[in-house]
Amino acid sequence: MEFSQHHGNRIRSGTAMAGAAMCCVQLGLAASVGLTDKLGPEGVSWLRLAWAAVILVAFTRPWRSRISRTGLATCILLGLATAAMTLMFMAAAMRIPLGTAAALEFLGPLSVAVIRGRRAGRWWALVAAAGLAALTEPWHGRIDPVGVLLALGAAACWAAYILLTQRAGDEVNGLQALAVSIPVAAAATTVVAGPAVFAHLDWQLLLAGAGLALLMPVIPFSLELLALRRLKASAFGTLMSLEPAIAVVIGFAVLGQVPGLSAVLGIVLVVAAGIGVTLQAGRERATAPAGQPDGGPQAAEAPAVRS
Repeated sequence: MEFSQHHGNRIRSGTAMAGAAMCCVQLGLAASVGLTDKLGPEGVSWLRLAWAAVILVAFTRPWRSRISRTGLATCILLGLATAAMTLMFMAAAMRIPLGTAAALEFLGPLSVAVIRGRRAGRWWALVAAAGLAALTEPWHGRIDPVGVLLALGAAACWAAYILLTQRAGDEVNGLQALAVSIPVAAAATTVVAGPAVFAHLDWQLLLAGAGLALLMPVIPFSLELLALRRLKASAFGTLMSLEPAIAVVIGFAVLGQVPGLSAVLGIVLVVAAGIGVTLQAGRERATAPAGQPDGGPQAAEAPAVRS
């Protein structure tokens, strides 16, 4: 009885942590959109990543760890993918609603899951494709095509981020990988944002940047690591599939973005595809013969925090 109650408490706390992590990410994105009038999307991306780099380096002290050349190269690539993902998503969020941008970006990890899944799970790709069509409504031509392309570019970078994170996990401690990749991402965005951003900075914007860095990625990454210790990978992946829906709620509550019926349908289809492919992979993993790769959605096995 006590074991069952303890297990239930761990599941509830893990679920709460995963939900809090997703809320932090979307609140951070909504707050970032609010700062783009002063710094632009590139400047906001740089400010958030620069502070995240300072915080992570201060806490992890990566110079104390030994990293192989292969591990270092992987972390550098991870940092470049993080920078590109951050820049493109922020630019997309300036052009299209936050919920739509989040759903389009979620197609990245969903694609990784579908490609790695077995044949039965790949039927969910059709559901995701229908969701994409409902989100973009190409037959009307109302949505900003540049915003859509930027969000899809961020999705491709998120897929690369997942693959590189898993590769880095085999070679470098998770936090140490972040402590290398995030400074690389900050340096890359410095090149893109340029010195012109520095002229617009004041102490209020610097404090706001520190808060954004805590919302993304410091607090969410910590919460997701704790959640993964309490939940099965399939349960964690299912919960993370709800992030586009959370983005819609945050976009409505914070930014006043009211989604249309087609956008709501598209987000529901993308979320359903994410949940479906995760659950399908869980069933395949449970029935896979010993020693045989399960081919499930590895995206659900590592923290999905974006920087």
